[in-house]
Amino acid sequence: MTLPPDTPGPQSGPVSDKLDAAVFKVAGVVVIGAIMSILDITVVTVAIPKFQTEFGASYAIAAWAMTGYTLALASVIPVTGWAADRFGTKRLYMLALVFFVLGSALCATAWNMPSLIAFRVIQGLGGGMLMPLGITIMTHAAGPQRVGRVMAVMGVPMLLGPIGGPILGGWLIGFHWQWIFLINVPIGAVALVLAYVVLQSDRPEPSQSFDFLGMLLASPGLALFLFGVSSIPEEHTVTATKVLVPAVLGLVLLVLFVLHALRTEHPLIDLHLFRNRDLTFAVLTMLLFAVAFFGSGLLLPSYLQQVRGESALHAGLLLAPQGLGAMLTMPIAGRLVDKIGPGKIVMTGLAVIAVGMTFFTQLAADTSYWMMGAALFVTGLGMGCTMMPTMTAAIQTLTHQQVARGSTLMNIVNQTAASIGTATMSVVLTNLLNDKQFAQAAIGANFDPSIAAKLPPGALDEGLSQAASSFAHTFIVAVVLVAATLIPAAFLSRKKPANPDAVTDAPVMMGH
Repeated sequence: MTLPPDTPGPQSGPVSDKLDAAVFKVAGVVVIGAIMSILDITVVTVAIPKFQTEFGASYAIAAWAMTGYTLALASVIPVTGWAADRFGTKRLYMLALVFFVLGSALCATAWNMPSLIAFRVIQGLGGGMLMPLGITIMTHAAGPQRVGRVMAVMGVPMLLGPIGGPILGGWLIGFHWQWIFLINVPIGAVALVLAYVVLQSDRPEPSQSFDFLGMLLASPGLALFLFGVSSIPEEHTVTATKVLVPAVLGLVLLVLFVLHALRTEHPLIDLHLFRNRDLTFAVLTMLLFAVAFFGSGLLLPSYLQQVRGESALHAGLLLAPQGLGAMLTMPIAGRLVDKIGPGKIVMTGLAVIAVGMTFFTQLAADTSYWMMGAALFVTGLGMGCTMMPTMTAAIQTLTHQQVARGSTLMNIVNQTAASIGTATMSVVLTNLLNDKQFAQAAIGANFDPSIAAKLPPGALDEGLSQAASSFAHTFIVAVVLVAATLIPAAFLSRKKPANPDAVTDAPVMMGH
């Protein structure tokens, strides 16, 4: 197939090894969308208590402001790869921005919880497409020889979102809760104009027919499974009806989709990509790493608020060293991946994360914030060498036509693993806290001082010590998962990436 001359990517002629101004402009546009999408997951977490007060809702109902967004985001991801091939990445990216900005504006006008949840779903439909589309656009713009460096740019919002969200949310709620949504409107409008001006129009090839059966199986299957899994922290058990029924039903639909996809030439989610050895090991590495990273990501903010009594804003600020560490190593790792392949970089990153995270297996009720900051900085150094180089390991081996499907697949893995990780760590932590005599009461005393007066002498200090110990023991699970990630990471490529399009275009011998 011959691509039009204005289509970015490896087939548009010789590509310079240096990142030029055009690529940086594309990266700037894409990162704005990614930051808005990811921040809106964590910002709303801080606002849930405010929603309870404002709309007179229970925590379980208010939490749907987060759950509705996440499920909409997850359900639209499978369709993104097909839609990008069918309508073109530029048009679809701009449509995703419109949905996101429209949803944000509507959220600010919500008059009760049902209306807010409905508008968050609209926002999530746009937000779910922004990340996989962004990766596709940047990969096409840079070509396989430079994808490591541009993926490092995409890693910034993914790593800083969990840290920046509580800080931004805590600050904006100080004005009014509507501002956590309204701030997206001018930023999104700027992103829309920039996308129109900067992004090159790609002329999509005549697309394969839409896999309608695949959509009926994959999108609701993924949404139901993630809903069941994400209900585990609230129900405190995996056997609750609210967990088992949707999770099992979702899993059945996903299994049926896999069976369907393997027999279909052009499935909605292209499982035939797993014939690519490098992509397979990258997916396995990303799966285990995301479970460990996103699962452990909830532990420290919870520890700082529940055990140390910090506000969400202060907890976010105390987590900043991790983001700083990641920002230092990410651009270096991106350059090295383009030169020597991702294998050694990811292995080094995982080892550094394990070292930094081991410190948190010794958490106490009075652990020094300076020591925690140092350990977070070390962990961040490892993070910058791990997440996006792993994503790069998958994407850089794909041809120009496969990138949209590949980035969709990686984002589905990411979203699923994040939910599994969060649920796993929540269950482990909850069970450990419930086994301690005064832990739950001591945590409650941080939010309601009247509880402390009802405890026997010394019980508050003992309870906080027990709670800190529970967090420390949960971190052991995270460290083990990081160590386990070294196994698939050992199979990642350790050489400079070849141009997959050049390989594809080369004459193929019969019988090979």
